[in-house]
Amino acid sequence: EDRRLSGGEASGWSRDEQAGTAGADERTRIALADAQREYERRFGWPYIVCAMGRTAEEMLADCGARLANDPEMELDVAAAEERKIGRLRLRKLLTEGGER
Repeated sequence: EDRRLSGGEASGWSRDEQAGTAGADERTRIALADAQREYERRFGWPYIVCAMGRTAEEMLADCGARLANDPEMELDVAAAEERKIGRLRLRKLLTEGGER
């Protein structure tokens, strides 16, 4: 069995982790999308955050604050967020057998 997590399972986990954005009002969703585009223009990579348990408003504030970072500092922050996501997904894989 191929246990790589791309598409299917990983996409489902990503949707679950980002559930906080689902309840956001349209204005907040648009502002977050705009902030993410600005972030990518500034740093050259997509805004990444461990979204589990965070609201869209919290992610908008986080993205805005991180835009003030210099690229070297932000690379460290983005890498830390990637590690959080990786640990979360590995924990899910090991404790739930990949089931959501």
